[in-house]
Amino acid sequence: MKKYNFTVLIEKDEDGGYIATVPELKGCHTQGETIAEIMANVDEAIKLCLEVHAKDGIQVFDPNFIEAKQFELVI
Repeated sequence: MKKYNFTVLIEKDEDGGYIATVPELKGCHTQGETIAEIMANVDEAIKLCLEVHAKDGIQVFDPNFIEAKQFELVI
């Protein structure tokens, strides 16, 4: 069994729900109505992305993604 750590970007959508994107994985995103729902959906989306990409022989990890960092700006 392999262990992975992924970055999950969560945004509020215009309808009040949430959209989550996993930038390390090509095309891996999902949505949900609550934070709890979106995190459960992210778990499922990541597993599905890994499974489908491996089965189809597609490069799983996005080579353009380098790193996510927090940036602090004091004005």
